[in-house]
Amino acid sequence: MSSFVKMAWRNMWRNWRRTAIALVAIVLGLILLLFFDGMITGSDQAIFGNAVRLYGGNIQIHAPGYRAKASRLPIYPLANADTVVQAARTQPEVVAAAKRINTGGIITSNEGSFPVTITGLEPVVEASVSIQAENVSRGRFLMADEGDAIVIGQGLANLLKVNVGDRVKLLGRSKRGQMRQRTMTIVGIYDLGMREAEERAVFMTLPEAQTLYNLRRQATEVTLTLHDVGQEKAVLTSLQAELPGVEVDSWQTLKPEIRETMDTKQVFTGVMGLVVVLIASIGILNLMMMAVFERTREMGVLAALGMKGGQIMGLFLLEGTLIGVVGAVIGCILGSLLLGLVGQVGIDLSFASGMGEIGALMGDRLYPSVTLTGVISRGVVVALIATLASLYPAWQASRKEPAETLHHV
Repeated sequence: MSSFVKMAWRNMWRNWRRTAIALVAIVLGLILLLFFDGMITGSDQAIFGNAVRLYGGNIQIHAPGYRAKASRLPIYPLANADTVVQAARTQPEVVAAAKRINTGGIITSNEGSFPVTITGLEPVVEASVSIQAENVSRGRFLMADEGDAIVIGQGLANLLKVNVGDRVKLLGRSKRGQMRQRTMTIVGIYDLGMREAEERAVFMTLPEAQTLYNLRRQATEVTLTLHDVGQEKAVLTSLQAELPGVEVDSWQTLKPEIRETMDTKQVFTGVMGLVVVLIASIGILNLMMMAVFERTREMGVLAALGMKGGQIMGLFLLEGTLIGVVGAVIGCILGSLLLGLVGQVGIDLSFASGMGEIGALMGDRLYPSVTLTGVISRGVVVALIATLASLYPAWQASRKEPAETLHHV
């Protein structure tokens, strides 16, 4: 076997120009494939990571019975919110765990009344992970234990025709169903570039929401922000075992439309990735066919010396495999270096601002990223493609008659 490998390796470099062209094709194809994967992974983390932040975190924990009525935003106080927060913060994937009160209400100005979701939160905990705090365009975000202060979106500010410093009336329902009203001051307006999302959300401090809804020292949910989208399953499993008396749900359960969009996007990108792989495989197949035709007389000599058809086929197949492996190794190294460099500085997407909700969620810069497993798997796929692309030319080589090949010009 070792002699076969040595022969295949030597044959590889006999026509070094042809081999170099094959290697360049494989390396460029693999770099393109890895860069495509990195762009998709980076955009997924940006789009769906920001969507998850927008809609309340990767994981939400509620009192029993909430899940069945989640669309109504019922006020079901958690009996042990502090214990839940402490348990959540022990998970290594958790960036922030915060208590909230989240339910429906009505906001009113001189322009009219509009239904909104009212969220009472802990500014000290959430300011560093909140997409709203990150995008305050006028005024400021909430401060700890602030009184009659709220932060609203630019879309809602346009509907109400209000600005920072203006006062509006906020109407909400207590856990016993009583209507409670309070006059609030707008201290900040955030701009996400998503008017529909901005029109239906109002934020205040948790103590103020506890007073408004008559929920002294209580919360209706605990929200968890994780390092990356996709880590939810492990955290869910751990918390469900540790906290049996509550309902633990990820955004995939409470916001299935995001999951559906993500699945659709993955199907599309999978098809695009397959197209890139097919293009690379066609190039490799063409190069290996050329190698077979150029070495027809050589195959006749090998057959005349007693080498059987299966051995000739194995020799050409091994040669194609070696080209694929060398190209895959070089491509993985160069592709990883390129992605690492681009991933540090990011790709400027400021030109996409104002291009709708997807552009707003993606942000101003895209940071491509790929895992070591992803790099290795793509390298193995490309090496296998090179082997498979060599299969037909190798089979063709094994079927040629020695007399015919020796007279080939």
